[in-house]
Amino acid sequence: MKQPIIIGIAGGTGSGKTTLARKLKEAFQEDVTILCHDYYYKCNDHLPFSQRVTLNYDHPNAFDTDLMVDDLKKLKQGIGIDHPIYDFIQHTRRPETVHVDPTPVIIVEGILIFENKALTDLIDIKVFVDTDADVRLIRRLLRDVKERGRDLDSVVNQYLATVKPMHEQFVEPSKRNVDIIIPEGGHNRVAIGMLLEQISSFLQQ
Repeated sequence: MKQPIIIGIAGGTGSGKTTLARKLKEAFQEDVTILCHDYYYKCNDHLPFSQRVTLNYDHPNAFDTDLMVDDLKKLKQGIGIDHPIYDFIQHTRRPETVHVDPTPVIIVEGILIFENKALTDLIDIKVFVDTDADVRLIRRLLRDVKERGRDLDSVVNQYLATVKPMHEQFVEPSKRNVDIIIPEGGHNRVAIGMLLEQISSFLQQ
């Protein structure tokens, strides 16, 4: 198998990164693997739950990005990996992992993937999903309450304490490192069409 193409999709929380990644996956099915930066949150199981819930999960130091870089390098070399699984309710990693074999297209998705130079250097097409802050906040509220078992007050407090300031400090400036900025992510049909064309062209080579 030829060396895969790696597409990075970044943007603020709730921007539509995951929707965009899933639409690309749906178009090419088994030719595409999605690798989320969120899988690589540090374990922190040495801390009690009461401390884990107070950590800053929007700072680069919250991630084991070195492990993700190593895994991507293996996939580029045609070697399978076993990536971690993160439990967002318990705020720690699960004991099991997920095996991933190399595919022609690898999508890397996460808020801070372009903040880290070693990770950015591995990515061939760099995409930033740019969505209004109020829309992102509403989407995060709905996700964290419905899917992650959080209460409304804790989500709002976390957003004000860490999510918003970390977005301004790390996520927004990372736009300088990208090739394409897409307003509204998975709802931007023109941009999706361009990416689909790029991927199709690569697969036909």
